[in-house]
This record gives sequence, C-alpha cells and structure tokens, in this order.
Amino acid sequence: MTRLGLGLCVGLGISINGYAVTLQNRDAPIPHSVGQSVTPAYEGWFFNPDGTISLSFGYFNRNYEEHLDVPLGSSNRFDPAPADRGQPTHFLPRRQTGVFTVVVPADFGDQQVTWTLTANGETYAIPGRLRPEWQIDALQEVTSGNTPPALKFSADTRPAQGPRGVRKKIDVSLPDPAQVALWATDDGVRKSRALGRPPQFGLVWSKYRGPGTVHFSEPEPKIDDGGMAVTTAMFDEPGEYVLRALAWDDSGPQRSTMASGFQCCWTNAYLEVSVR
Repeated sequence: MTRLGLGLCVGLGISINGYAVTLQNRDAPIPHSVGQSVTPAYEGWFFNPDGTISLSFGYFNRNYEEHLDVPLGSSNRFDPAPADRGQPTHFLPRRQTGVFTVVVPADFGDQQVTWTLTANGETYAIPGRLRPEWQIDALQEVTSGNTPPALKFSADTRPAQGPRGVRKKIDVSLPDPAQVALWATDDGVRKSRALGRPPQFGLVWSKYRGPGTVHFSEPEPKIDDGGMAVTTAMFDEPGEYVLRALAWDDSGPQRSTMASGFQCCWTNAYLEVSVR
C-alpha cells in the first residue's frame, strides 16, 4: 500500500502552577531508534535566477538513530521518468528539510513529479506540483532580508546559494582519502531573536549516496578567515558516492533548521566521488 504525506502531533506543552507539563496524545507514536520508515516530503517550489523552477524535497526518517540506505530503483524512484532525479539513497535520522531540488522548465504548468520511497516495509509517495500556495522563499527570508550562504568548490569560481546548490566531481583511489575544500561566505544578517549576539554560520558534511561507509575527519569543519573549510573523507569500499555539505546561517544550525519548517536560509553542496 502506498501512502501520501503525513503530519504528526505528539504532544502539547502547558504550564500548571508554574510547572511545565506535556500532555501526550494517546495516538502519538512511540519513539523508536530503529526499524521505522521514511516519508518523502515536498517543501515547495521557487524560481531560479535563470527562469527555471526548483521543486524542493526533503524527508522524515522516523528513526532516532538508524541511518537507512535505500538504493535507486523501485523502492526509491521518481515518476514520470527519469526515476533518478538526484534524490538521496542514504537517509539520516529524523526530519531533513530541503535536501535536494528537481529543476523543471518555466512552462511546467500543472504537471507533477512524484517521489516514492519504500523503507522497512512501508511505502510513501509525495507529488511535487506548482500550486501557488506552495511557493517558498528559499533564496531570501522575507522578514529579515537574510540570504543563504554562498558556496563554491574553488576560490576562483562563481558561488551558488540556496537548496539547488553547487556540484563537483572528483576521483579517488583506495586507500587514499578525499581531501575536500569548500569556500563559504554569508551576508551576516541576523534574525530579530539573535540581535544580541554575533551572527552564526557553519557547515556540516554527510554521506548522501554510496555503497559503503564514509568517515569525515571533521564533519563540521571550521571556516577560516579566508572563507575556506577543509575536511577529509575516508571510504571503506570502492563505488560511486555523493557527499553533501549543508551550509547554514542565522536561520539556525542543521538540527534546528531541519526541524523548524522554515525554507530559508541554507545552501547545499554535492561532491560526486568515484572511488576506485
């Protein structure tokens, strides 16, 4: 059975005589570390500077600890073809927002693309459409004017901003690791709640696709004064990999941004690594 997107409400926080109390819904799900499913999520759509349109997708891995791998194919596909539209095959725990985009032409109209995922015996599908109420501000936050961090893989190239992100391909021969450098800058705009402190800004790397395990020497590398952040990725077996970097700013670090539901401001970077 294929199910469409879900919404969850697990409890209501109230105050009684000065004490915080959480009222749990009887039907609220019990937290599980492993064994649960993954639901694809359609975040909305936005215009690209070149006139095309990006459909933004994420997911909700219900497991609190289990990282799931779902290879491309009948259990991880888009319809209509091509079935591979750049979606992940490695799923981090919990809610991950704006993980990738599907770019469609300006005249996409009332068409749709549907992402179907099957994990731990449960199948879910979510369509991506251009409904007016689903347009999002992924490239600039309306209230503050904040824009996403700018990322590039070399100092002399043009940076990219937003969920569509930037890409690069490299080759690695085992047992050598991949030395990875990103250049990152940000506008420094702060949300009103953060006016009393300096603006925040950071990067975090994770495995996105690939057959084996990836270990990062610095999953959250420090960005130096020149805007460069360096890490090393080590692989335990050959194959085709994709690594993803998420650059976040004062919208919130990865965990709070991914759980908040806001659609700005962060930028993705995808490093395709052919490991021989």
